[in-house]
Amino acid sequence: MMTIEANGRQVEAKSGEMLLATLRRAGIHVPTLCHVEGLPPTGACRLCVVELEGRPGLVPSCATPVAEGMKVWTHSPKVVQARKTVVELLLANHPDDCLYCVRSDDCQLRTLASELGVRQRRYSGQKRTHKEDTSSPAIERDPDKCILCGKCVRVCEEIQGVAAIDFVGRGSKTIVNTAFEQGINVSSCIYCGQCIMACPTGALREQSHIKEVMDALADPAKHVVVQHAPSVSVTLGEEFGIKPGTDIAGIMTGALRRLGFDRVFDTAFAADLTIMEEASELAQRVREGGPFPMMTSCSPGWIKYVEQFYPDFINNLSTCKSPQQMMGAIIKSFYAEREGIAPEDIYSVSIMPCTAKKFEAGRYEFLKDGIADVDAVLTTRELARIIRMRGLDLPGMRPEAADTPFGERSTAGKLFGATGGVMEAAIRTAHYLLTGAELENLKVEAVRGLDGVKEARVQVGDLSVGVAVVSGLANAAALLEQVRNGRDDLHFIEVMTCPGGCIAGGGQPFSTDLDAVKDRMQALYKLDLDEPVRTSHANEAVKRLYAEFLGEPLGEKSHHLLHTHYAERKVMA
Repeated sequence: MMTIEANGRQVEAKSGEMLLATLRRAGIHVPTLCHVEGLPPTGACRLCVVELEGRPGLVPSCATPVAEGMKVWTHSPKVVQARKTVVELLLANHPDDCLYCVRSDDCQLRTLASELGVRQRRYSGQKRTHKEDTSSPAIERDPDKCILCGKCVRVCEEIQGVAAIDFVGRGSKTIVNTAFEQGINVSSCIYCGQCIMACPTGALREQSHIKEVMDALADPAKHVVVQHAPSVSVTLGEEFGIKPGTDIAGIMTGALRRLGFDRVFDTAFAADLTIMEEASELAQRVREGGPFPMMTSCSPGWIKYVEQFYPDFINNLSTCKSPQQMMGAIIKSFYAEREGIAPEDIYSVSIMPCTAKKFEAGRYEFLKDGIADVDAVLTTRELARIIRMRGLDLPGMRPEAADTPFGERSTAGKLFGATGGVMEAAIRTAHYLLTGAELENLKVEAVRGLDGVKEARVQVGDLSVGVAVVSGLANAAALLEQVRNGRDDLHFIEVMTCPGGCIAGGGQPFSTDLDAVKDRMQALYKLDLDEPVRTSHANEAVKRLYAEFLGEPLGEKSHHLLHTHYAERKVMA
């Protein structure tokens, strides 16, 4: 440790770290637009500049290492004026449609302009007139709102390992675009939405399904049902000022009923159903000797990634549909039959933390006689917009229980919201299926936490099972390369597309830091600790569904409704 002086007070710094990290840890706000936590600095936006005693000019704090005795001023008149000029130049050719922009309430550029007192246009530039790219089923791009901070490019390439977008052109004609400037729908994009989370403006946003859902709710001929993913209940509250990590499942259920949904179901029920099928599939592979490693199939961005970049591993993917799609299939079969409603008259909506779920819902594999398992997908953010649109006081609402039979869940199903949760739930049930006994300690500590890669050996009877949990696809690629190169000690791999899992998905609330993500994860762990039903195979509603309709896991009917297949995808280089 060392000591530096910041704005006239002593601040402790760590040797080798950048000045920006020191200042933020000390509670000193320094604005940035290009900085990505955990990645090397680029110093591109110049908003984090500070003044150092004895140094001419200003230096970017994100790329300046600390030094013993350093004296820094973060908000001197010279610094503030430099930052203000940067923002004014960015606004010179930025669209003025803030009233209509989806990011109008949380645009970082607009916030900075307000903080720095930018109240008039001092510089004028030629307005850009690029076409919006709405070709993707999940993500829309508006290049005119792009400020070339490069965060989306870096996240896509360095964290996700996809590199679907990059800088194109030179000088004033530079834009962020896909290869050959084609639609994002024919690019290598996996629709994870991490670029949206990184974007400081409205240049990237989800493909909205709000109008379609509102139209369905207003249609008396439609029976409109909704399911909500395990992670949404611990993140939605943040949009309304509720403490991060607070579980508002009951309050959200009440709000969804006020919005007009005929039935409200919990996707964690379908997560339990997924575990019954997936753990049975793992047990079957153990008995039959493979193929190993088996890989989870809950995350649609991960599935598309394998189809594009690692098609030789397609047979390693579990054939199970994701919980969203399992719920959709059950709603339009068992539920439709029980309620006497034609499947085409049911409009099935899901609330998801993930933009890739929009893509997944539209895959042809999930159509039956031209009818989709899931008709529309709303992100957590979109649900918040609808709640505000309808004037509901979410924090003041009373909790309500989800509808049966698809509202009953175990805590294992709820753990799906965090990285490692699918693995933990699967281990609990696979142990029971293979040995007939419950796992002695249901908490599998080795697969918990936010580390990008976690590995463990789990004793299941006489078999030592090798498992790995990965979040972030660059981490997944590194592990797949090990397997390609001969590594053979892993039986089961869980992969979540987004770093941290669904609690940090591309459809979650903006402007959340690592502490908020940790709070979300701890909320799920607390639910698992406090509630009595902690294994998917102990969910009585799941047992009844098998007894009354599905038969048995991996049986003919369950295989027809709950399993699928994948194929290699060709994309532009």
